[in-house]
Amino acid sequence: MDYKKHIASKLNLEGFTEEEIASFIALPPNTELGDYALPCFRFAKAMRMSPVAIAEKLKGEFETDEFIEEVNSASGYLNFRVNRKTFVRDVLSEVLSAGEKYGSSDEGKGKTICIDYSSVNIAKPFHIGHLSTTVIGAALYRTYKFLGYNAVGINHLGDYGTQFGKLIVAFGKWGDRKTVEEGGVRELMKLYVRFHEEAEKNPELDDEARREFKKIEQGDKSANELFEFFKALTLNEVGKIYERLNVSFDSYAGESFYNDKMQPVVNELKEKGLLKTSDGAEIVDLSDYNMPPCIILRSDGASLYATRDLAAAIYRKNTYDFAKNLYVVAYQQNLHFKQLFKVLELMGKDWAKDCVHVAFGMVSMEDGAMSTRHGKVVFLEDVLNRTVEKCLSIITEKSPELPDKEKIAEQVGTGAVVFGALSNGRIKDIVFSYDKVLNFDGETGPYVQYTAARCFSVLSKGGEIGKYEIKDMNKSEYELAAHISKLNETLSSALEKYEPSFITRYAVDLAQLYNKFYFDCKILGEEENVKNFRLALTKATHTTLSICLKLLGIGVPERM
Repeated sequence: MDYKKHIASKLNLEGFTEEEIASFIALPPNTELGDYALPCFRFAKAMRMSPVAIAEKLKGEFETDEFIEEVNSASGYLNFRVNRKTFVRDVLSEVLSAGEKYGSSDEGKGKTICIDYSSVNIAKPFHIGHLSTTVIGAALYRTYKFLGYNAVGINHLGDYGTQFGKLIVAFGKWGDRKTVEEGGVRELMKLYVRFHEEAEKNPELDDEARREFKKIEQGDKSANELFEFFKALTLNEVGKIYERLNVSFDSYAGESFYNDKMQPVVNELKEKGLLKTSDGAEIVDLSDYNMPPCIILRSDGASLYATRDLAAAIYRKNTYDFAKNLYVVAYQQNLHFKQLFKVLELMGKDWAKDCVHVAFGMVSMEDGAMSTRHGKVVFLEDVLNRTVEKCLSIITEKSPELPDKEKIAEQVGTGAVVFGALSNGRIKDIVFSYDKVLNFDGETGPYVQYTAARCFSVLSKGGEIGKYEIKDMNKSEYELAAHISKLNETLSSALEKYEPSFITRYAVDLAQLYNKFYFDCKILGEEENVKNFRLALTKATHTTLSICLKLLGIGVPERM
């Protein structure tokens, strides 16, 4: 039952379609006001009446029925109270019949969404700073798929630039294959750090690095073999992290993929009169838009991020014909993306408006910031390992007899890191705290997982859910069912704002409502009708929590 559509179908507002009216209907912050509310302010101009008068008029015309049992007006709002028994019956029926597909839809049918996220750098560590882009992008990817979109996950690898020349020089002077194979990316990082230390004393090393990178660009066999060695080593290591985080991609087309696709972009910019020469560099002048110039080619003819990103955007449109092209990249790149989208617009790409920078804040540890050049990084693998170890010690202390402790510790530990990164609005900076993310009583991943495990335990003890009739219903029961009913709306809002934190907030609220219900209402010892109703509420909660956790990329343990 779509209550918004039902309400809209019974309202007579000339000049507005049922779909428009339904879209205006909101959920009041307090259920004491009503279960649905229609703000009448937006009709005032068309109807030439005050919002208060419109609400009163609509209230007098509205006929209650088996679904809507009460209508009232207050301060320009028309509030509707549903028949709660009918409502809860319908919600539980829908969840139990839909199962793991509850809350999904086909709203995205026929629409492709490209999502550029994680985008790790070859031969550099997968560190805590990559956490947000990886888990935000992956959560959006799964949620788009769940709502019927064709989502394309793209890992735009950082596999191009003079840093690879630096690495080749460092490897030739101070490295060897066996040591790097054994030490992996950490060993490559040591070489990278040493290069910068030595280059401060001997600046000629930078010229040598540029020459080595030029060899890669020109297809030199030995330089490219070494580069491919670094790339394979990196992808093997980061692949293990992605597996632990339940993250996947449809494309690993990185910067080097666009090496032969940049010249046509440069040619098009020239043909359209957008390219200007400034101090030997080729630029697009954006002074009319209060932005510095977008540099397309440096004075030595080398390309830049902007050149490759222009080629990538055009390639994605031609290949996927996207409805939206998202870039999940830190807010430090705000200017870069403003420039990128403006240049695409000036090139006459009407789809430039469909390109979106999904910006997020920085992640740092409690002891400060990071720098790859100086070797000050916190490897994400180390964070996950330490969180899982701490989790295992907590589980061993609290539940020493729990089977599969290691598996559960992995689910809860990695889940705590992911949930912690997604808990706040994405634009906020995050200071990562082990104690905070592993709190079993706070608004955390472990708390939501523990509630799901509690539901599973109740259902295991309660057996098969028999038939029931809703006779009496208390506030805890109704509020739990009402919150469950909001899943699809929450997911749609999360995509509209590109905010996975809406899902974490929803899941925490649902866990809190279930635990209140659990302590307020006896379940297993009640008479059959009440027991079955409350088991149905528990099953619906478990299903909904499981869906939320899986969309976030988090495991759902059966015991904790």
